[in-house]
Amino acid sequence: MTTFKNPNPKFEHLLPKSAGWKQTITSWLQEDIPAFDYGGYVVGDNLQSATLYCKSDGVLAGVPFAKEVYEQCGLKVEWLIEEGTYLKPSETESGRIKVALVSGPVKDILQAERLSLNIISRCSGIATQSHRTIELARKSGYKGIIAGTRKTTPGLRLLEKYSMLVGGIDPHRNDLSSMIMLKDNHIWATGSITKAVESAKRVAGFSTKIEVEVQNEDEANEAIEVGADIVMLDNFTGDELQAVAKRLKSKWDGKKIFLLECSGGLTLQNIGEFLCKDIDIYSTSSVHQGCGIIDFSLKINRKD
Repeated sequence: MTTFKNPNPKFEHLLPKSAGWKQTITSWLQEDIPAFDYGGYVVGDNLQSATLYCKSDGVLAGVPFAKEVYEQCGLKVEWLIEEGTYLKPSETESGRIKVALVSGPVKDILQAERLSLNIISRCSGIATQSHRTIELARKSGYKGIIAGTRKTTPGLRLLEKYSMLVGGIDPHRNDLSSMIMLKDNHIWATGSITKAVESAKRVAGFSTKIEVEVQNEDEANEAIEVGADIVMLDNFTGDELQAVAKRLKSKWDGKKIFLLECSGGLTLQNIGEFLCKDIDIYSTSSVHQGCGIIDFSLKINRKD
């Protein structure tokens, strides 16, 4: 029996051929050109080419979304760099690296310019922050999961979750339908962790995991006892986190199967204080909230 293995898996293969994400790109183009394209009138439709440059160090991400912008504008694009590559234009003489070549009517190149740059700059910024976070964790000896959160920008979740994957981290759940996460408000609304988990189990089915956010060790033990798949230790201090995690793993060893997650205020600056082998997952919004962008530009190839 021959086993097939994709020799070159690409993140863009995650995206279906026909889906709402392409319609979103269309709406963004409409937002950017609501009426007349005055600049397009000025330059006309003669055929020209342009080069997409990366001008700051970081991970290239967002390629299929930028490519969709070019295609919807009737342009041809040739990508010179593979998505996921860490680019270092700071080490080049020119301070920039050629990423792609775009060709077609010049008015259409300029229509696609800003939207494609906004997308790829934002995606690459998140991928770069994700890469730096997981790299720091691995250098510290941590072998578990680093994940993003659902605190994404409305309308941009697909781009942001995609960029986390390109950057090398776990995107966590995509939406409320992806996993049952019972946070403090769910617990308070139902009366107890036990009641909330038991209610969730009635509809979860075998394929949907249940995660419970807890505020202290007693709540963690209750969640584990009632059968939570994942227990989130929320906003614990560094020393307290490590001590509680160690006791929980020791107490339930061989009795219950569960994962421990840590969330709350993790950044590149303080993640070293939290890392410990008893925590299976560290989730943080710092990889997509408030992170910088990677600088790109699209320049017409002048013939003079």
